Amino acid sequence: MELFDNLALGFGVAFTFQNLMYALIGCLLGTLIGVLPGVGPVATIAMLLPATYALPPIAALIMLAGIYYGAQYGGSTTAILVNLPGEASSVVTMIDGYQMARKGRAGPALAAAGMGSFFAGCVGTLILAAFAAPLTEVAFKFGPAEYFSLMVLGLIGAVVLASGSLIKAVGMIILGLLIGLIGTDVNSGVARYSFDIPELTDGIGFIVIAMGVFGYGEIISNLAKPAEQREVFTAKVTGLMPTAQDFKNMLPAVLRGTFLGSTLGILPGGGALLAAFAAYTIEKKTKLKAGEIPFGQGNIRGVAAPESANNAASQTSFIPLLTLGIPPNAVMALMVGAMTIHNIQPGPQVMTSNPELFWGLIASMWLGNAMLIILNLPLIGIWIKLLSVPYRWLFPAIVLFCAIGVYSTNNNTFDIWMVAGFGVVGYVFIKLGMEPAPLLLGLILGPMMEENLRRAMLLSRGDWSVFVTRPLSATLLAVALLLLIIVALPSIKSKREEAFVED
Repeated sequence: MELFDNLALGFGVAFTFQNLMYALIGCLLGTLIGVLPGVGPVATIAMLLPATYALPPIAALIMLAGIYYGAQYGGSTTAILVNLPGEASSVVTMIDGYQMARKGRAGPALAAAGMGSFFAGCVGTLILAAFAAPLTEVAFKFGPAEYFSLMVLGLIGAVVLASGSLIKAVGMIILGLLIGLIGTDVNSGVARYSFDIPELTDGIGFIVIAMGVFGYGEIISNLAKPAEQREVFTAKVTGLMPTAQDFKNMLPAVLRGTFLGSTLGILPGGGALLAAFAAYTIEKKTKLKAGEIPFGQGNIRGVAAPESANNAASQTSFIPLLTLGIPPNAVMALMVGAMTIHNIQPGPQVMTSNPELFWGLIASMWLGNAMLIILNLPLIGIWIKLLSVPYRWLFPAIVLFCAIGVYSTNNNTFDIWMVAGFGVVGYVFIKLGMEPAPLLLGLILGPMMEENLRRAMLLSRGDWSVFVTRPLSATLLAVALLLLIIVALPSIKSKREEAFVED
């Protein structure tokens, strides 16, 4: 009964005219800016954070949460329509979503992303409301050794995920890990692999590489082809909503993605990202039904599952923030900044000392998800219009928006040149048939893996056995090893290669 009383308090706070307006403004602003290629949730919230300084604390957090959901939805729109990931988790949405758009099924892909996100968001919020306190016990059990092992499992999952040869996939992951080493050493403060270039002392950002490899690389590849062979966004859209068969295929995928995202989202350190990759990997391992499109060629499950996992994890990622005061990702770190500005100390005391804020924020998550689905499903037709823009106009616009998005992150022109350089690298990857998704995961998890590895070694006084003597860590490493052995088996390997065959 206490849960219902708390939710009643939360909805009473969220349903005030002022808070409803700020939730709506947040969702609208987040979607509008998130749709721009290269501007993901982190950049969007960072740009709009000053707009919340003058607001009351509850209204400010509700608006920021709305911006978060809206920017995430916008990121999936960009990934599906123009093959550009707005954020890390959009990389896997892009694989099948973009192929659906090429085949004239952009409408069903966007609808699947929206409806999957809405369902998963509602479930994730319910879990946050009901299990915030007990679920934090799981996060408490994860020390540096466990985080390192979890990330190793994530990288092995990326090998399974990648198309083409296993050797190329492993090579891409290693390249991502090496790029992640560029910057300042956290422990010693010494610049590594920066070649005396000041701009490299902070490392190379995810957005720079993602926009270069995926965005500019795709553009260069298209411009290298004769005009009649060029990839153009003029496919005839056959319908804006998924068919009955699509719903039948995507429902179990949404359920699996929601469960996975809700579970992994509570883990600080990239749970939402791992959830999206893991959800796609699981769908690829699930047997295709008769007549179902192979993955990598426009399977709707490849859009619905990672979007559901990502959104569910986004909701449950508030658990470590609100109950432990630990920001599990960059967006939550910005939320900590916003709470601090408004004299709110994130942590267990938020629930007891400021229940109106805690439960009002949770109630606003339901309202935000509902607003997004109501706002964006009718707007699918407008997003589809992007497909009819002639390529000679579209590619300069993509280049411009990518440049704006990258520059706005750090206000640094060097990043724009870096994107251009990685565009050439992306073009080389396309020519060599190398899948860049594992590179991005290696880049994101690399610094976190190094930090947790060194922390675990410090705590164990240099004893490497800490990774196998701790039960959770040993279990995660055993699953990673088992996955690697299974994938390397000749029968599985041949089936994996068949799944990635493209027309």
